Amino acid sequence: MNILLTGGLGFMGSNLIRYLYDHYPDYRIWNFDLITYAGNPDNLRDIEEKESELPFSKRRYYFIRGDVCDERLLSYLFKEYHFDAVIHLAAESHVDRSITDTRHFIHTNIRGTHALLDTLRAYPVKRFVHISTDEVYGDRSTHGAADESTQFRPTNPYSASKAAADLIVQSYIHTYQIPAIIFRPSNNFGPRQYPEKLIPLTITNLLLGQKVPLHGTGDYTRSWLFVEDFCRAVCLFLHEGHIGESYNIGGAPKTNNEIVHAIATILGKHPEESIEHVKDRASQDKMYLLNWEKAQRLHQFRHEHMFENALAHTVQWYVKNCVWWEKVRATPGFQSYYQEQRKALWF
Repeated sequence: MNILLTGGLGFMGSNLIRYLYDHYPDYRIWNFDLITYAGNPDNLRDIEEKESELPFSKRRYYFIRGDVCDERLLSYLFKEYHFDAVIHLAAESHVDRSITDTRHFIHTNIRGTHALLDTLRAYPVKRFVHISTDEVYGDRSTHGAADESTQFRPTNPYSASKAAADLIVQSYIHTYQIPAIIFRPSNNFGPRQYPEKLIPLTITNLLLGQKVPLHGTGDYTRSWLFVEDFCRAVCLFLHEGHIGESYNIGGAPKTNNEIVHAIATILGKHPEESIEHVKDRASQDKMYLLNWEKAQRLHQFRHEHMFENALAHTVQWYVKNCVWWEKVRATPGFQSYYQEQRKALWF
């Protein structure tokens, strides 16, 4: 199979490429990424170096730098390389950044998805897997777990942009018969996650002897899905998912306080002394919660990793890979944003 994967230098994308590369030796993987602040070439450096020693025609992994909104480039790539399937992960994904500046989220998440779908009309593929998010359903604290038929209720620019993209994909399924499958996962965590997100920020701050900023009381609940289980689910839907269907995959519900306490305990830190409560985020959702019985019933999907074991594994990865995250935290993209957040949120 010849697969185009968008956003493959980010956290979820690079882990998915590794999973595909290790588990499907007959597949050719094309990574299409613009390399924005969260796209890190080091995430796949070892595969890149290994593949560079082979003739171009013998390689299993290829990297193409480009903007998913560039329809001319997309048309050229689809015409030239005849992809069998597309997995669309390219997206701006940080809620706080979307509140500060919405433009990049509208551009990448909505216009990028539209450009890719229009290209598929001219150059059809067998499967298009669109990665959405549980945040399209909005706050579930008073509504209960959302299943795939639940009405969208996005409450911030990030989730609204993802909901718009999700709906555009749905419209192209019905109007143009695009062979799409929509996957709405809960919060991912694991190795190589950009350290602005809660779990890697907590780990790296504590390793640096710094406190962890928590919005408000820290009692907000998110469901946490280990990235390797996410990768397994993507591959399941790529191969066995029903065209035109949407699938939720949830994780372990934990409050932000519980996450920080668990990580502090693993690192031998005092949990209460590790937290610094900061101003609450605008339009904060109290809880995201998914009903994912559909994937269990139709495809027998189960998690292979217990949350506690996966979290301990993740912490140890950051402990052993200080060079990776220290380099990321030293970049202007991280430093400028982190300092801006301190000025805006810290008491």
